Amino acid sequence: MRKRLRDPRLIAVVVACIALFVAAALVPHPSVDQIRSWADSVGPTFPLLFFVAHALITVAPFPRTVFTLSAGVLFGAVTGIIVAVSATAVSAVLALLLVRAIGRDAFASRLTHPAVRAIDTRLARRGWLAVGSLRLIAPVPFSLVNYCCGVSSIRMAPYLLATIVGVIPGTIGIVVLGDALTGRTDPALLVLSGVCIAIGVAGLIVDARLSVDAPDAESKPTSSEA
Repeated sequence: MRKRLRDPRLIAVVVACIALFVAAALVPHPSVDQIRSWADSVGPTFPLLFFVAHALITVAPFPRTVFTLSAGVLFGAVTGIIVAVSATAVSAVLALLLVRAIGRDAFASRLTHPAVRAIDTRLARRGWLAVGSLRLIAPVPFSLVNYCCGVSSIRMAPYLLATIVGVIPGTIGIVVLGDALTGRTDPALLVLSGVCIAIGVAGLIVDARLSVDAPDAESKPTSSEA
């Protein structure tokens, strides 16, 4: 153990990390107010460019929270929420269409296991609530839900509606947090954020207590097949 602690390479790494930390603390960086002022000075085209970047980049497995928090910092609560929610909806639709265009048929032929059929049945028959609940669970990656829905039988309309409703609570909370870094947040928006999150938790509880219809009899294996 002592030999490892005396390893020159380990010591060099530790020293380098400390040097980077000290440099980051000493080097001047713009304040949140300066960043907001810069965003305002760019003009109305900046929210549009941000929207496009958000919608396209998050089709890939890129953390959506980065854009959500940035929207609050750059544009404030109201504009930030509108941009973040609308870009998220577009990104979800693009991901669904992309997965179905590339490989839905190949995946659909493998949806034969009872457990997989149960998930597909949940998405197809109560997809709006299942998708909405998944959107409310922060640890579940946004892109993963998109890809799973892409190979399922869920229809576009309930998928899109559930996505919008499901991401609103978390999006409002994170955008308001980003806006709060500037010190200009209206307390009423904080209350609204808390209400939305409470509604989201209620949706999770409702979906957890509702059962999924059993698969059709014709989908069950016969005794000969068993």
